[in-house]
Amino acid sequence: MAEEKFDRGTALTIFGTDRHEDLVALAVSLVIALLVYLYV
Repeated sequence: MAEEKFDRGTALTIFGTDRHEDLVALAVSLVIALLVYLYV
């Protein structure tokens, strides 16, 4: 039986690759965590 290609689940993204999207999400989450740490 042929293996099926992995489905990302959605094509609604502004990023070309999953890796780029993950890196941007990581950077944004680190900035949010730093702001919470500084202001709370």
